[in-house]
Amino acid sequence: MLPEPDPQLCRALADDLRAAGYRSTALREAWGAQADDALARGLRRPAMRALGDRVDAVAVLGRLWGLGLPVARGDAEAALPRLRVSGAVSLGLVGVSGDAVTPAVLLRPQGFADDRGEVEWWIASDLDEAALEGPLPEDHVLGVGGASQTLARLQLTRRTRSALDIGTGCGIQALRLRRLVDRVVATDISERALRFTRLNALVNGVDGIETRHGSLFEPVAGETFDRVASNPPFVITPRVAGVPAYEYRDAGLEGDDLVASVIRGVGAHLSPGGVAQSLGNWEYREGESGLDRVRGWIPEALDAWVIEREVLDPLAYAELWVRDGGTIPGTRAYARLIDAWLDDFARRGVTGVGFGYVLLRKPLAGGPTLARYERVTGGGEAGFGPHLAACLAAHDRVALLDDDGLAASVLRVAPDVTEARHHRPGEEDPTVIELRQGGGFGRIVEVDPGLAALVGACDGDLSVGVLIDAIAQLMEVDAEALRADLLPRVRELLVTGFVGFADD
Repeated sequence: MLPEPDPQLCRALADDLRAAGYRSTALREAWGAQADDALARGLRRPAMRALGDRVDAVAVLGRLWGLGLPVARGDAEAALPRLRVSGAVSLGLVGVSGDAVTPAVLLRPQGFADDRGEVEWWIASDLDEAALEGPLPEDHVLGVGGASQTLARLQLTRRTRSALDIGTGCGIQALRLRRLVDRVVATDISERALRFTRLNALVNGVDGIETRHGSLFEPVAGETFDRVASNPPFVITPRVAGVPAYEYRDAGLEGDDLVASVIRGVGAHLSPGGVAQSLGNWEYREGESGLDRVRGWIPEALDAWVIEREVLDPLAYAELWVRDGGTIPGTRAYARLIDAWLDDFARRGVTGVGFGYVLLRKPLAGGPTLARYERVTGGGEAGFGPHLAACLAAHDRVALLDDDGLAASVLRVAPDVTEARHHRPGEEDPTVIELRQGGGFGRIVEVDPGLAALVGACDGDLSVGVLIDAIAQLMEVDAEALRADLLPRVRELLVTGFVGFADD
């Protein structure tokens, strides 16, 4: 078990890491872009070759906690003049064998930027399969993986008072939330994970994070929060002997029951106006869509926006998570685990597994007004949080407007929107007109000439109604009929971020 972190030793460690310049950019410069890319794929050799026999502090710490390799004790003492090797041993970060210092954890710099600026933390987690050179133990505490980064980039940027991080793991979501809220409660069923969270908070000088041990909402019974974030252990895993049950990804429930439990239970822990954001998998079963399954889990009293990013067939899903645990393709163990997954899916008639994002909100007053269930596969993830926040704000404003109010509104086309027109050779009029979103979810919407003309004219000057009347006159069509056709689609373009209110 990782020892309880000592605050004084954590401060000494932070001072040493800071003095050494142990940062993401320094590591990338030390071993190069190609080795950095290889490391992301679990391959250490390129970085090891690039570091060679360097004994400067960045190289020593990079070997020890970046790559999970032993280093000479003298080199470690020189790189950690305040903490010393003895202090690193006391924190549970290393072991000592003769003249060799061996890593007990990974401790890697993790940088990101938000509307408060750029920040970089040092995040400790368990040794990965590359460092272990084999499968992970079931109590493994994961570092900042792809899912963690995705959820962090999805987070809304509105500042508020309190937040709950369910299944905190190494604590990265709690650290991110603390930049936006006054108080964070971080829960996990793994006491080891909670100790990593406390260690990471202390090393990075972040206060206001309270850790609690327990499953899902049990540690916060009767409490409500303004924000809830969860990267829960949502991986669908066979409940049979011989299949590892990794705590960081498997809650011990059958199928997608864990995701259903989070979605069904979170509403009781949201303050009025509170927002919950989570990741999840959901099953597609014979005759039943995965998105329809999610729709059935969401309480009627909540606003909901569910975005499905991809659907994997059962074999691809099994291969993904068997490899994730460090089991090598081509081995008997690999084949046995794949069979277990496929048998489990076959018992429930699973035809695919969806992955996506779930945003739930408790309305401030009245009933819910938002219910979107969609598959969106485009766009990068860098600006998803601000984009979602802007879309929610637009939805709330549009929901209060009747058609006359919308017609009186002045709009402006978003700066990332472009138009593409497709013509058949020799024809003057386009056969297809598309509006393309450069940011956000990278949506592409096919529009007709009337809507294209309206969007093109939204420059923050004239109201929607005036523009529609002018377009109707130019197209020689009935203005009222055109208004009835365009206004519902303008509402959708506002909610999806193609246009915005000019006074925002």
